[in-house]
This record gives sequence, C-alpha cells and structure tokens, in this order.
Amino acid sequence: MLLANYHTHTTLCDGSDTPEAVAAEADRLGIKHLGFSGHMDPDIHMAWPDYVKAISALKEHYQSRMDILMGVELDNLYDPACCPGAEYIIGSTHFLDVETPLPMSVDNTPEMMQQLAYEHFGGDFYALSKAYYELEAKVYDRTMCTFIGHFDLVTRFNDDMHFLDETSKRYLGPALEAMEYLVSEGVPFEINCGAVNRGRKKELYPRPELLRALHGFGGEIFINSDAHQKERLLGAFDQAVAAAIAAGFTHVNILMHDDTGKVSARQLALDTL
Repeated sequence: MLLANYHTHTTLCDGSDTPEAVAAEADRLGIKHLGFSGHMDPDIHMAWPDYVKAISALKEHYQSRMDILMGVELDNLYDPACCPGAEYIIGSTHFLDVETPLPMSVDNTPEMMQQLAYEHFGGDFYALSKAYYELEAKVYDRTMCTFIGHFDLVTRFNDDMHFLDETSKRYLGPALEAMEYLVSEGVPFEINCGAVNRGRKKELYPRPELLRALHGFGGEIFINSDAHQKERLLGAFDQAVAAAIAAGFTHVNILMHDDTGKVSARQLALDTL
C-alpha cells in the first residue's frame, strides 16, 4: 500500500480535524510521509504563522516515526508571497478569472457553478470550462508549484448536472492543450482521490481519458487523498493505483526530507504497492 499523502486539510482551513488529530491517525495507519497542505486562496486562507507553528511542532514530535512536510495548496489567483517557507506547493485552480462580488469557486455548490456559467459565459458551460483550462495552463507560471492539484476540478458537479460531455472534443481539447503545456514545463500532476473518497464523483481527477493522455505526454504523477477528514487519509488509494497502471504508468512519486533536511522526490514502482 502507498503510505504517503501530500494533500491534507485540517481545521486550520476547511478540514474537520485538528492537525494533531490528523497526525495521530496517520501515525496509527503507519503512514510514512504526511504532507499538510492548507488552503491559501481568495475564499479560504489560513493564518500562515499559526499554520507554520502547528506543523513545525508536529514535525518535531513525530520525527523518529513519520516524515511530516509543511506544504500548501495555493490557488492560481492568490499571491505566492502568502506562504513563505512552504516545503512544497500544490498548484490548484478553484476560481475563474472573472469579477464577482464574493469569491465563487467551481467546486463550491451546483448553484454557484450555474451562476458563474450564466452570468459570465452566457450559460455556455463549454466556454466556462475552456476559460478554466486556459487559466489552469498558467498555474505553474503563477505559483511555481511542486505538482498540479485536481486538474479537472471544473467537472466537480458534472456527475449530477451533466452540463459537459467529458469525452467530447469540445471539452477535452482545451484540457489536453493545458495539460500538454504543463507537462512541457516539467510539473507533475496528482491523481486526486478526494471526490471519489467522499462519494462525490465516480471518477478520480484526472478522469481516465486525461490520465492516459498525461502518460502519453510523458507526465509524472503523485497520488493523494485530498483528505478533509482524518478517516479518509488513504481513501481510494487502491483505485488510484489501479487507474495509474491502466493508464500506462509504472511508478508514482513521493516527497520526503533527505539527509540534509531538504525535500526531494523519489519514485516508487506501482506494482509493489
């Protein structure tokens, strides 16, 4: 089993459990590498000094049993200067580059998604998704992220709303263009188990067509649970490993502190998990 997760939320942002409770559960599960990744975005942003203090204390407490990393999930439209000292960055796109009275993310509620589509894209969800992927293509340039978070988050409500045909050229074209560009910049992608983990979608992010394309482009992967509850730290990992193998991947990346204390990436063979 893969005993590493780098997409983890706590009560310091929008998670259900304290960092201490999450770390204790990870230790109980035998997790070897635990990355915290609190949100910093236009809607949800932590008190960064408090986050640093909490995660630093856990790193010291568990140093002999578990490698804890202090990461951040940084939104495409947020200031990278907000998180000094982050050991890794998840580059995520939750918001569109449109003017709204209050922050409106594509994964908040179906009603908010509809409002974004009708007020800013004339009700055309394909135009909305194209704008999303055009912005997503900039996420590495804007954030210098370690890896890409939930690449196709724009489909969060599509299982129920059916506003997009996710297998159509009209949808996949802009997505593939953004993906190919990001791969050319050398940035890996995560297989994000969050929506499946919480029973919100049938498919992982990225969906199978996109995951196969990612392999074809020569991309690299991480596997993360996007856990907002400590019970879901390893949720859907078996499904993610199987999806990665089916798409042609032979290994997954993990992050860890090396002997000098710096964070570096290593590879694990998928057929050993």
